[in-house]
Order: sequence, then C-alpha cells, then structure tokens
Amino acid sequence: MIGTHAVLGVSAVSLGMVLTPGPNMMYLVSRSITQGRRAGVTSLAGVAVGFLVYLSAANLGLSLVFLAVPELYLAVKLAGAAYLGWLAWKALRPGGTSVFAPQELPPDSSRRLFTMGLVTNLLNPKIAIMYLSLIPQFIDLRAGHVLFQGFVLGGIQIAVSLAVNLAIALAAGTIAVFLARRPVWLRVQRYLMGTVLGALAVKLATDRGPAVTA
Repeated sequence: MIGTHAVLGVSAVSLGMVLTPGPNMMYLVSRSITQGRRAGVTSLAGVAVGFLVYLSAANLGLSLVFLAVPELYLAVKLAGAAYLGWLAWKALRPGGTSVFAPQELPPDSSRRLFTMGLVTNLLNPKIAIMYLSLIPQFIDLRAGHVLFQGFVLGGIQIAVSLAVNLAIALAAGTIAVFLARRPVWLRVQRYLMGTVLGALAVKLATDRGPAVTA
C-alpha cells in the first residue's frame, strides 16, 4: 500500500529536518551537557509524546479533507516545498550559534524534564507545519486507506527523529568538545544539511504527480 519511494522520501525529509538545529535539539543537547545523558533521554520521552499528539491531530483531520478536496493537495505540496526551502536558507546563511555550545542551566527533576520536552515540541512550529504540509505529500490518494498511510508515514518520521535525537543526546558532551576544537566542522554540517534540504524542496515543488508512489 505504501510505496518504497514514499518511505524513502519521508525518511530523507525527516533526517534532513532532525539534523537541522531547532528547539528540540537545542533543549535535548543543553540538558544532556549540563545534567547528563539520563536527563537528555527523559527530555526526549516528552518530545516523543509531542510528536504523537501532532501526528494524531493532523491525520484525523487531514485524511477526510484530502479525500473530499483533492485540489488541496497541490497547495499543501507547495507549502511544504516552500518550508523546506526556508529551512535550507536558515542552514546556509552566514552566522548562527552552535547548539553544542555549553550553557549554564540549573538541574531539573525528571518530571519537569519530561514536561519541558513535551512543551518544547508542542510549541515548535516546525513540527506542526511538517505534519500539516510534508507528510501528506507522500500519501497516495489512489491507494486508499489515507488515515492508515498517514499514521505509518508519521511513524517513520517519529522513528527517524527519535533515533537521531537519542544518538545526539547520548553523545552531546563528546560532540561539544570535538566541535569546539574544530569550528570548520560546524560550517561543513550547516552547508551539507542546507544543500540536502534545498534539493528536497526543489524535488517536491517540481514533482507533478498527485502523490509519491512506488
């Protein structure tokens, strides 16, 4: 039902977005560096719940809308491409501070760490826009079961995001020391991710099909 291209497409977009520094990564890294790996993992659990909230809300509404108004598909598609282009520009423009720069933060309880991870994700506009404009682009309307496709593709995004964020949280301290000694690597990472996101934006904007299929 779900084509290989859709799975690979969602995985690529998810990887590009999770590697682009945002509120979630900044919070997880800051907590891992200042309070330890356990704090980072606890915070990530809250982020995961936030993903599920957005995924459920988006799919329960959009599955019916896309079936009733197929023309909305084009508008959603172009919005997603524009958003990827904006992320690419943010990554490629000069300046910016590394998310791995050490910060002084007071220790928090596990409950607060979880809650702040959840709130940080729910208040992250990147996540809201992603579920509303990116994931639906890879749904094949002709295959049916739109709701199921939405949850499966969203599950892929969540798995990719959690895997990458977990690795980053566990290695945050080591990465911070490594990058502090090699600033050129920060520029390489930023330019690489910006290029990948820009290429994805062009591909999504120029794809004429109603959905990504196998």
